[in-house]
Amino acid sequence: MEKEYLVKKWLNNDLSEAEAKSFEALDDANLYNEIIEEAQLYSGNKNAKVAPFNELESLLTTEKKVISINWMKTISSIAAALLVGFAVFSILNKDTIETFGTEYAQNKIITLPDNSIVNLNQFSQLEYNSSKWDEARTLNLSGEAYFDVEKGKRFDVKTDQGTVSVLGTEFNVVSRDSLFKVTCYEGLVSVNYDNTEIKVPAGTEFVLKAGKSTKTDIVIAEPYWIKNMSVFDNVIITDVFSELEKRYNIKVIYNSDVKLYFNGAFEHNNLENALKSVTQPLNLTFKLSEKEVIIRNANKN
Repeated sequence: MEKEYLVKKWLNNDLSEAEAKSFEALDDANLYNEIIEEAQLYSGNKNAKVAPFNELESLLTTEKKVISINWMKTISSIAAALLVGFAVFSILNKDTIETFGTEYAQNKIITLPDNSIVNLNQFSQLEYNSSKWDEARTLNLSGEAYFDVEKGKRFDVKTDQGTVSVLGTEFNVVSRDSLFKVTCYEGLVSVNYDNTEIKVPAGTEFVLKAGKSTKTDIVIAEPYWIKNMSVFDNVIITDVFSELEKRYNIKVIYNSDVKLYFNGAFEHNNLENALKSVTQPLNLTFKLSEKEVIIRNANKN
């Protein structure tokens, strides 16, 4: 049998009984087996020792005769062994990064390796290293997500504006533009930002916006967006229109110097009803045309 054929099948652990005997009869069979030992050394699964050069020479001899060694070939074989070792090491130690993203009007439920649940809101991204999850429950978030964390080791949510740390609880994180908001619904979370640590217990919300931080009480049991609602408490109307644009992928045109503030909510699954919910309490009218909405004061044409 051809040597190359046998070596390829040996690498794939696919030798038949007859092929195995032919492989063991190869002059370099012992060297190939040593390659496996070197690979195990790189993987960390077995303590191994690289043979001295004179021992390598003895491995390539038989009891009856000494093989004439081609030193260049031997050096090439050693280099091949090291390359295989590094390749195995790289494969066994390669990080597996899981990445998730959402677009407009899209939510996504993600189950983490420890059965913690993440509900990812629209226009958000989340990633974590699943191959090292047992060592460190750490993930990166951009956008907004609701977390229901299983108890266990420390759980870190890293954002561009700060890190939220818990052991097991339910909380919501928003990290978008200049807004960083952490709402705790159960348990206790720790928020770290700008070398400052803030404890946020259940029923409390921490907000950092444009460098100014506040902490207030809440009365809801979970974020409204999970129930397909956007709720506002005395929010300037232009911010409400911005949320409408994101939720429905539309363009809102509103030209007015009058500053209006909105208290209320709109739903996420019916644009016309959402527009009525926002405009009617403020005595505004709207005209919807494909992906564009024109908002005017009711007393104007």
